[in-house]
Amino acid sequence: MHKLITIVVLIIIGFACQPSTDESPETTAQKHNKKVTIEEVEQGIRADIAAKTEAGGGYFKFSNDTIDLQLKLVRVHTEYLSVLGPNQYFACVDLATENGDVYDMDFFLSGKPGEMQVTRTELHKLNGKPYYTWKRNRKNKTWFTVPVKQASNDLLGVVEGKDSFTFSYQIELPEITGEAQIWLPIAQSDDFQTVEILSQEAPGEQQILQDLENGNSIWYLQLQPEHSNQHISLEYRVERIEKTAYTEESPDLKKYLQASSLMPIGDRFGTIADQVIREKQANTPLTKARALYDYIIDNMRYAKEGIYGTGDANYACDSKSGNCTEFHSFFISLARSAGIPARFAVGAAIPSARNNGGVDGYHCWAEFYAEGKWWPVDISEGNKYTALATYYFGHHPANRIEFSKGRDLEIDPLPATGPINFLAYPVMEVNGQPAYPKTKFTFDRGTKDG
Repeated sequence: MHKLITIVVLIIIGFACQPSTDESPETTAQKHNKKVTIEEVEQGIRADIAAKTEAGGGYFKFSNDTIDLQLKLVRVHTEYLSVLGPNQYFACVDLATENGDVYDMDFFLSGKPGEMQVTRTELHKLNGKPYYTWKRNRKNKTWFTVPVKQASNDLLGVVEGKDSFTFSYQIELPEITGEAQIWLPIAQSDDFQTVEILSQEAPGEQQILQDLENGNSIWYLQLQPEHSNQHISLEYRVERIEKTAYTEESPDLKKYLQASSLMPIGDRFGTIADQVIREKQANTPLTKARALYDYIIDNMRYAKEGIYGTGDANYACDSKSGNCTEFHSFFISLARSAGIPARFAVGAAIPSARNNGGVDGYHCWAEFYAEGKWWPVDISEGNKYTALATYYFGHHPANRIEFSKGRDLEIDPLPATGPINFLAYPVMEVNGQPAYPKTKFTFDRGTKDG
């Protein structure tokens, strides 16, 4: 369906909602002497959504010929709010279903401040994938919508629905000069992944430790010098489904509001969270979490430099850089400081563009609690691929494996250095001092790459 719209209206929409374009259309604000501020447009759209949410029994209800939705407000795109002309306005808004699907909706409003009415609402995107995009007719300078068919996230690393593969966790031990110990995670089955151990090989005395606080199983080995340069391997068969917002029976939310050694709460984290939430006019746990998610995407830089990889929220706050551990530790500190329960997990992301080979190290992610559910987020991936920032707020793709949950893991016996910060790569000690074995991850979906 092609829909011709006047240049004044589509100048704004082309700027606001087109994922990418060769041109940046001139804004209507440059052509009109605005009598209404963007702030007033924001208040207008918020008032409309609040009124309809109240009338809908706590949900913003949307229906068309093919769909009926009950939605909760996630955020108003303040960067896209626009005055189109006299008493004509435009807004983009994200609203989410109970299972975490996020719809980007286009709202058109008319009227004066305090009396604005929504005249048209259209679904633009689902989880970051557009139903339509905007094209410009170069001859008559008008804009029109073009449906997007079979939109896919696969090229950006996402496998939706389900995935299955074998995963190999391999370790080459270093030279051992005395007594040595090693701790490594054993992936567990849960509602989103079914894990079967196909093979498990290692030297030395072995024991399975249980981290009851976080539900982790940990393989503990005691080694001697004769085990130098030997190998440890775990091979899994994994069936995994895409993770969306989900319920958990009797969650201990207080536990996920506490500080940890590298994820403090309060002080400057409370100050930042309060400021971000206030500026975004966020007034529910869901909108507050999205405001903090966007703050980190907008202000942090993915970079493996400095003391990255420890998950130190203070370092992340100071440097505004790091890898996935810094992104999610910073988010958890901010969320907990704002009274939003949040938690950490780590595993590996499986490449989507090929069916076997190596995996580039571990990957971690987070979840927060709102509207009676845990909402998965992957902020470092949302930062790398801005087109999928909406998807990664409420989703973890199927192409990954989770090794362990939590921080400051307390198990018996403990390493000499104390509780384990998080467990992805093995933790090893020789004579009570840290040692660093070589670790390699590989996978195979059981089909040959074309």
